[in-house]
Amino acid sequence: MPEIPEIASRAREMNQALPGKRIGHIEVIQPKSLNLPTEDFCKALVDTVIEEVTYHGKWIKVRTTRGWLLLNMGMGGEILLTSREKMPVKYRLAFDFTDGTCLAINFWWFGYAYYSELDGLHTIAMIAKLGPTVLDLSEDEFSALVKEQKPGMRIKDFLLDQSRVAGIGNAYIHDILFLAGLHPLRKILTLSDADISCLYTAVQRGLEPSLAKGGAFYETDLFGQKGGFEMKDILIGYREGNPCPVCGESIEKIRTGSTSSFICPGCQPLI
Repeated sequence: MPEIPEIASRAREMNQALPGKRIGHIEVIQPKSLNLPTEDFCKALVDTVIEEVTYHGKWIKVRTTRGWLLLNMGMGGEILLTSREKMPVKYRLAFDFTDGTCLAINFWWFGYAYYSELDGLHTIAMIAKLGPTVLDLSEDEFSALVKEQKPGMRIKDFLLDQSRVAGIGNAYIHDILFLAGLHPLRKILTLSDADISCLYTAVQRGLEPSLAKGGAFYETDLFGQKGGFEMKDILIGYREGNPCPVCGESIEKIRTGSTSSFICPGCQPLI
């Protein structure tokens, strides 16, 4: 599932390539991904001009002259700037621009393409409930947000709850908690100010390497090139049985609620 490194990279690429392009036609192959009937969705966006592309958490926000195109890639997929002559084999939506280029979007699973009026983002439930994008927070803002949570909440649950802080998922959470020296089942009430400060820094350190490389190797950029963040760049995530890069203890895979976590028992004690 794409997270901040992938979503921010796609938004950056799109913001460099798409502003000024006018949507001339929209092809919808997967209507269930839309929040409107196909005819209404197309009517809302055809003949609009793209102004800016940003992101919020795991959502890409394309501002046009007549409203927002909101994209959530679900479990993954591709956003490709191409032409009708070079279309990918699989795509779910295609936005034809009047300059002859085309934006082809493929969702692997659970993808969304929503329309909102410019002043209507608060009416889109999945957008309205999002917490702040985690990389947009200052350390003071992050600390205050952590301290606002229920004391019994587990720190991993907090980081993964998009309504509290947006953008982190199961791909990067393991290394973030490892860098912070925190067990995923630690409760917020047990965290000192120093722990919270370490966690804030770990979020930056855990996301920035992939962000700098255009995201994970299993995702592609706007032009079909693979991301540069590879398995060898991961510290402990998905490395069960390998030695910890810090203390040498064997990395363990444990159950944490409905998900699994990879931890170093030496560096991340449950206290």
